[in-house]
Amino acid sequence: MEYQNQAKLLFRKLNNQSPDRCSIETGPYMFHYLIENGVCYLVLCDKAFSKRLAYSYLEDLQNEFNSQHGRKVATVSRPYTFIEFDTYIQKAKKKVMDSRGRVHLSTLNSELQDVQRIMVQNIDDVLQRGAAISVLDNKASNLSVLSQKYKKNAHYLNLRSTYAKVAAGCIVICVFVLYFFVF
Repeated sequence: MEYQNQAKLLFRKLNNQSPDRCSIETGPYMFHYLIENGVCYLVLCDKAFSKRLAYSYLEDLQNEFNSQHGRKVATVSRPYTFIEFDTYIQKAKKKVMDSRGRVHLSTLNSELQDVQRIMVQNIDDVLQRGAAISVLDNKASNLSVLSQKYKKNAHYLNLRSTYAKVAAGCIVICVFVLYFFVF
């Protein structure tokens, strides 16, 4: 009832200098109106409802009303002369709400597909990291085994080198000893 009174007050304040299109905030709702050929088309929507869609709805009403009753407007003498136009208003309202629902569902579906794509990409990334970690673990194990072999071989080579040096030293000493004793 409060918004009905606000709509009546709005109609009283409208005049020839009023803008042809306007949106007026009233609490959690918005009044959108369109004035064409002396007729004001008004709709009350949630603030979140698209202005473009609201004005599209009003333009649709304006076009249909103008085609059905445009010439009769100047001759009207009693209220509710065009009450039968309410049938078209209800059809247009249902059409707008249905299309809004489809748009909302398609938007929601698109967002879900985006989330699914991101989740699949994240899972692929985790699997690739797991594979990379597995490869790295294998390489680390191989490196550990190879370093143990290297350590063992280095120790063996150092021991052989020491033996070779000792043997060379012994041979040199033996040669000197034989040289001095033989000559």
